Amino acid sequence: MDDKAAGWLNGFLGVAIFSGSLPATRIAVHDLTPLFLTTARAAIAGLIGIALLLLLRQKWPRRGEIGSLAIVALGCVVGFPLLTALALQSITSARATVFIGLLPLSTAVFGVLRGGERPRFGFWLFSLAGAAIVALFALSQGSAGDAWGDGLMVASILVCGLGYAEGARLSRELGGWQVISFALALSLPVMLPLALCWAPGNPGAIGWPALSALAYVSLFSMLIGFVFWYRGLAQGGIAAVGQLQLLQPFLSLALAALLLHEQVGLAVWAVAAGVVVCVAGAKRYA
Repeated sequence: MDDKAAGWLNGFLGVAIFSGSLPATRIAVHDLTPLFLTTARAAIAGLIGIALLLLLRQKWPRRGEIGSLAIVALGCVVGFPLLTALALQSITSARATVFIGLLPLSTAVFGVLRGGERPRFGFWLFSLAGAAIVALFALSQGSAGDAWGDGLMVASILVCGLGYAEGARLSRELGGWQVISFALALSLPVMLPLALCWAPGNPGAIGWPALSALAYVSLFSMLIGFVFWYRGLAQGGIAAVGQLQLLQPFLSLALAALLLHEQVGLAVWAVAAGVVVCVAGAKRYA
């Protein structure tokens, strides 16, 4: 398997893992506050990341790489989870999907700015079409907007796209799991105290489903998913492989139907099929 094919495979595995985040979060917030969940997942993953770096005796990044790692930490570890959690206090999850559909486009733009990539014109057509399909589908669900919540979602998409592109660029030198582990380590001095501050007053009241969901978003969404995702972006191209994120909302819906017994209509699968076509087109012209 060549690097391009491996990149798309690793990218898809990363997106599949990230797709479990929303159903897991829905389960976790039954017993845990959003602020505690956001900080605890980063703190737990950070402790594991540091342990891996020390156990496997990885060399520490050079001084010139610290700034890039800080961008990854601010964008993916702190910025995106926190901004989306705050936004969802005033807008619906369907409304948030409008902006999540723009994340591949944001990643592609920062891939050009930070990674030096130059996709062909056809790529941008398919990328814009895919973003439009996801956004129009979310808007058709009748969700209401809020200026503050929409602004937070725009900010979250920008910082996450930058974090994805910067992490992919850096993983070409450090390796995928090393990048996210170092980024988590950088954020740990902030996230761990906040997690302890916002910890539930009665831990015994937390059910096993919520604890299992916390374990998933901490280990898989915050660490393992990024190992595959950054490797995929580095191998297959930031702009191209980033289009796989268009599939994430629909994979999340499928998992929600399977795990939470939520109803998913035929229209969802029809839209998902259109998104698959856009991803395939973007792959061809990237």
